[in-house]
Amino acid sequence: MAYELRSARYLAADCLRQVIRPGDTVVDATLGNGHDTLMLAELVGDAGLVIGFDIQEEALRRTEAALAQAGLAARCRLHAVGHQEMAAYVQEPVRAVAFNLGWLPGGDKAVTTHWDTTRAALDAALSLLLPYGVCTVCAYPGHAAGDEERQKLSTYLAALRPQEYNVLHSRFLNAGPGAPECFIVQRMG
Repeated sequence: MAYELRSARYLAADCLRQVIRPGDTVVDATLGNGHDTLMLAELVGDAGLVIGFDIQEEALRRTEAALAQAGLAARCRLHAVGHQEMAAYVQEPVRAVAFNLGWLPGGDKAVTTHWDTTRAALDAALSLLLPYGVCTVCAYPGHAAGDEERQKLSTYLAALRPQEYNVLHSRFLNAGPGAPECFIVQRMG
């Protein structure tokens, strides 16, 4: 099978699959429909743990249903709080943190992530990463709040010390304005 460049979410998932090992603790900072949570639960195995966050009850319900159907709910602790509260709920070092910014697919588009809470969550996420752990962030600049968040995210990540973090920004140049973008941050050893 040929390797195909597909989407920001696909690139983030590919990176997570390369980094996460059975037994790891990881974070899903934005549960959404539960697709990433389910993938993370598969990757960490029986001895691992996925800690997830979302402020929307619908996102928690969808994620819980997906995990229950797959028989993976026992590997996860889900919290009905914003990802900016991550530091209060996660004390152990983590191998990976996954963010999907924007709104809940199929949900209320008025409820979206915002830079002030995303920044607090990123501060916590980066401080929790194990050496060579990764933080993936998929940003969706196709609306005013999303574009502002992506711009501030880019500035924030560009200012990280290269002695401490490697930062990759991937976007499809021919996909047009508003196409999702992927940021990957790896903590150095």
